[in-house]
Amino acid sequence: MSTLVEQLIQTEAHKSVFESAVRQLPLPVCAAFGSSSNPQPVGFTNTSRILSTKDSEGVREQFPRTVAASGNVVLASSGARSAAVHGKRVAVLFSGGPAAGGHNVVCGLKRVLGAGNTLFGVRAGPKGLLKGNLFEISDAHGDFIINTGGFDFLGSDRTKIKSAEQFAQVRETCIKYQLDAIVVVGGDDSNTNAAVLAESLFTGVKADGSGVQVIGVPKTIDGDLQISELLSISFGFDTATRIYSEMVGNILQDTSSSLKYWHFVKLMGRSASHVALEVALQTKPAIALISEEIAARQMSLASIIERIAQVIVERSHKGMNYGVLLAPEGLIEFIPEMNRMIAELNDVLAHHAGEFATLSDDAKPGFIGSKLSPANAGLLASLPSYIVRMLLAERDSHGNLQVSLIPTEQLLIDMARARVKEIDPNVPFAAHSHFLGYEGRCGAPTLFDAAYTFNLGLTAGSLILDGRTGYMATITGLTSGGTPQAIPLAGLLNIERRHGQNEFVIEKALVRMDSPAMQFFVSRRDEWAAGDCFASPGPRQFWGPTTHQLPISVALNSAAPSLMFKIG
Repeated sequence: MSTLVEQLIQTEAHKSVFESAVRQLPLPVCAAFGSSSNPQPVGFTNTSRILSTKDSEGVREQFPRTVAASGNVVLASSGARSAAVHGKRVAVLFSGGPAAGGHNVVCGLKRVLGAGNTLFGVRAGPKGLLKGNLFEISDAHGDFIINTGGFDFLGSDRTKIKSAEQFAQVRETCIKYQLDAIVVVGGDDSNTNAAVLAESLFTGVKADGSGVQVIGVPKTIDGDLQISELLSISFGFDTATRIYSEMVGNILQDTSSSLKYWHFVKLMGRSASHVALEVALQTKPAIALISEEIAARQMSLASIIERIAQVIVERSHKGMNYGVLLAPEGLIEFIPEMNRMIAELNDVLAHHAGEFATLSDDAKPGFIGSKLSPANAGLLASLPSYIVRMLLAERDSHGNLQVSLIPTEQLLIDMARARVKEIDPNVPFAAHSHFLGYEGRCGAPTLFDAAYTFNLGLTAGSLILDGRTGYMATITGLTSGGTPQAIPLAGLLNIERRHGQNEFVIEKALVRMDSPAMQFFVSRRDEWAAGDCFASPGPRQFWGPTTHQLPISVALNSAAPSLMFKIG
């Protein structure tokens, strides 16, 4: 019998008791794939659904081959393929930030391609594709990574493939490994890139003049890749929001236990507030800010602070000197006057980059303030130095303000404290700040994300075996067994002006004010603010009562008959 020390050593390198057990967890599959133990590829047929955007004609001019091939028609599975396909060589890569379930996409791909085809993994995302950093994925790899979290099996990066030189590098990689298809697992930007690659690689890559297929798979914990009933949610959202909800539920339990602290929690979600809304629906905090509502109602920073301070004071008068506030990380860019100032800041910093770089940190705010309009200069001067410092920090690779680095939660605390003191000096206010971001991206996937991603992998592989290109895999009917479908990527593209030139983009899905999830939140938040209505959803469940629960916002927005998903 081994000693305890020997047993503990055996749990190293992704072999914990939990990881070893979860690898054995059976996954349900859509009925179209047949047996869950031996899923088979499906074929696809056109539906009556044709996708279009305001820029469809402009997109058609730039994507003539993929648009002509797909007609921008949505595909649905048409039953098992009648003939087996052999000899396909397929590469899969992760693009952008990690999300729970990515490994199961790879496992689904490997399973459906079968022994007659070859699957390669691309190390380090799009950058690895450019460098030709590929390796063959074996059955043993699949057995080891299934149902485990993160992107560590392949790694990822945020390289955007758009230059002629980069496209040439991709072609070289395709030729070197004799690739027939590439699967891009990523968010809206990555799937936009997949659409561009599909058009670029449509023909003339291989010796016979044929091309390389490109299929996208929807991933992002932010939940901002949604397409009506065709794509209820991207994978990773459920796992991340369950992790955040557990943490927030724990904090809510603490506030009513210690009876003396407010906790201001910033949650990941730059461009959309789906994460903040879902966590609010799960936990029922005293205050939750939704960026899209603030923009829609043109709420000033002062009015936001007034609302927060009033809730703090009213709860205190009831003997509740505690509570939790949730805010999305992108909040600051949705406040109208802050948005206007940031837009001018970006312009000024771009035009005076050289001179700005030579200044000391102390001199930078004054220099920039002198270049701004009086209103924006005054607003900048009114903000705490720790906020100004981050507003003037280096922009990211896309020219965007790095909002995750801005301590918005601390700004709300400091401004709320001052306003509370003005309203009622006798109200005690002690607060802690938190930022929940990276903690949620790489957890072991919930059963929903594990099953969803495995079926997405089966769908992506089936599309390849069916000879399709320029599509994104999706699963519809999440509460009625699941149906594999395919969304034409070119049918999602819009034209936006970025960095002085037109670029094709898949628009981010923001929280809609008229969505059932938002309407339910609005109908209940005053009750949550007035009393202790909070709930602690507990940890992610792999076995037990909440195993099959959908995200609440997805269930509401999909008019689902219950909270429970059903695949298979």
